[in-house]
Formats: sequence, C-alpha cells, structure tokens
Amino acid sequence: MPSDGHSLMGLARTHAVALLGLTGALVEVEADISSQLPGMVLIGLPDAALSEATERVRAAAKNSGCPLTHNKLTINLSPAALPKHGSGFDLAIALACLAADGVIAARSVGSVVHIGELALDGRLRPVPGMLPAVIAASRLGHRTVMVPAGNAAEAELVPGITVIGVASLREAAIWHGAELTPVPVDTIEWPAEAGPAGNDADAGPPDLAEVIGNEDAILALQIAAAGGHHLFMLGPPGSGKTMLAARLPGLLPDLDPAASLEASSLRSLGGRGLGRSLVTRPPLEAPHHTATAAAMVGGGSGQIRPGAAARACHGVLFLDEAPEFASAVLDALRQPLESGMISIHRANAVAHFPARFQLVHAYVPTDAFSRYISGHVRASGAATVACLVHVTISSICC
Repeated sequence: MPSDGHSLMGLARTHAVALLGLTGALVEVEADISSQLPGMVLIGLPDAALSEATERVRAAAKNSGCPLTHNKLTINLSPAALPKHGSGFDLAIALACLAADGVIAARSVGSVVHIGELALDGRLRPVPGMLPAVIAASRLGHRTVMVPAGNAAEAELVPGITVIGVASLREAAIWHGAELTPVPVDTIEWPAEAGPAGNDADAGPPDLAEVIGNEDAILALQIAAAGGHHLFMLGPPGSGKTMLAARLPGLLPDLDPAASLEASSLRSLGGRGLGRSLVTRPPLEAPHHTATAAAMVGGGSGQIRPGAAARACHGVLFLDEAPEFASAVLDALRQPLESGMISIHRANAVAHFPARFQLVHAYVPTDAFSRYISGHVRASGAATVACLVHVTISSICC
C-alpha cells in the first residue's frame, strides 16, 4: 500500500512511475534537507534528461513563488538499480523538495503519484506515456495521480483512479496545502503534430466500396481481413497497391477493450496524444523504405520507444516497395511475426512491446524483384517474409 510520505527532520517522500516498454514500476522520490553547503544532488540512476531536472526544478520553483531552500538538497530515486528515463519525474521531485522544507503538507504529497515535466516558468508540460504510467500506478495500488492539465483527459481514461490535472507547480503546491494565491496560467497542450486531438478513427477509415474494378485485389483483401492473413501484392506502379492497403483496416472489426487499451498505450508512449477517447479502430503504419531497424521495431537513445511494428499492433503494417528495405530491417520483423512480441535488450534493462499485426507487402515486378524472390539478394529477410505470405495477387488490373 502507498506510504503516507510523512516528513521527519527535513525528509519527505512521494511517488512517480518509471516506464520500461509498457511496464511501469513505482519509484519512491525522497528529498532530504541537510545543513551543508548549498546544492542539489540527484541520485538513483537517472539518465541525462532526468539529471537536468535539478536545474528545471529550482528555476520552476523560484518562478512559481515558492523557491527551494538554500541548504543542501539530496533527492533519491528508489529503487536505485531501476533505470529511470525522461523528464516526467520533475513534478514529484519539486513537490518532495517543497514538502521537506515544510512549504506543503508532506502527508498529502506522500499519498499521491506525481507525473509531469516542468517548464522554467513553473508551468507543466505534457509527457508521453501517460496512459501506461497511470495504468501502472493503478495496478500498484494507488488511487490518486497528479498530472499536467494537458495530460488530464488521457489519464482519466483509466477507470477507478482520481486524476488531478494542474497547469503549474504553483497550482500543485496550493492543492497540497501551500499558502499561496492562485495565479491563472495558460495550459501547455500537446503540439498539434505530436498529439492530434481525439481518435484517428473520427474521420473514418478509407472505404473499400470506393474502389472501382480490381475484383481480384478486393477479394484478396476480404480474405486477408476475414482470416487475419498476411498479404502479398504484386503490380506495376500506379495500379493501386497503396490505395488498397490503406483500406484493409476498414475491413477489420473494432478493437476489443483489451486490444484498445494496448493500442492506446502504444500510441501514448510513442508521443501521440489520445484526447478523450481510446483507440478503437485498427491502426495502420506505413514506414518509408529508408526506415532503420530501430525505427521499425523500436529503440532510442534514452527511453525505449515503440517502432512502427509495435505501433501497428492489432492493425496493419504496410511495407511498400518491400525489396527496397534493408535486409537488417526485414530480419528484425522475424521475432514479432513469430511471437507477436518485440524484445529490445539494453545493458541494464529489457523492454517488451506487443506486436501482433497483419503484414502487407507491395512489390513492383522488376529484375531486382525477381532476384529478391529467388533469394539472390537479401535472402535472409526474404526467406522470413516468404514463409508467412498467405494471399498472393499476381496482377492487378487497372
């Protein structure tokens, strides 16, 4: 059960969430004030972005009208062996420091999970992965979370948990009992290009009924949709392969609640806002043929992000001009096609992403394509893909 986070001799505690893949772990954020030379030290295996939190927190607190103590501040993120990434710990660190200094009620801070990034002016920025983080907090026994106002609608998608959306550190401190005068601020929302409001399905998927002719191709799509088969399409440029692939998700049924939550969590972790509704329609991912293996299956220099194959979970992954993809990229699809999961290994951690998708290939009949199919080039990737083809379209009539 959550601790009360009571303060003792300049010590206060609260909680945040560390994500590894879609799995979240509870992190106890401890702040201690001691009579030493002024300074602020962050320990507990933070990454580069998290190590910079000390500067963000101090500036945000000062500009919010509740500056931090000038004594020595030590912040510990426990368990220390757990890797911690990103700036989503800023709010928890700031409130733990204020509670240790007696500015806010330590007992109140200790009973709430805090997730959010601070701007230097004290406002709170939305962070990616809010949905899986709140799900993790709920599963670990917490019933109250405080998040940036720009993430509040997404956090409220988790049933059975109380969400407190705040626009600034000052507003958060007032909620926890600080004797400050409320000051209205502009809420920082998701950037339009990173977090479109609402569900992608709101505009409706492309309709197969719009396709005129191409009876063989339409039948192939219907068979693939009905049986969950991977699809192989062969045709000259301009024959409609991309148009047809974009209409396959429209033939698939709505996602069930478990699949919807999984697809929504992957979308959130990828840095795309959810608005006020979960993803209910099968997603479509169509990476460019220059995509790297990391872009296809996931990775990143800091927090591990899902790639195109994971984001296509419960939907369609479309590879246009498949022979143009690097062999290492095609080889990287071997594991998700066989197991429906992607495992990304790091020196100190392993992240797992679900990746159960329908794979659609589009090919143009050329000499390079013939060598590709015969195994003379990129044989390892082609062999993996060829054994999983269930529907073949030898030609598409315009």
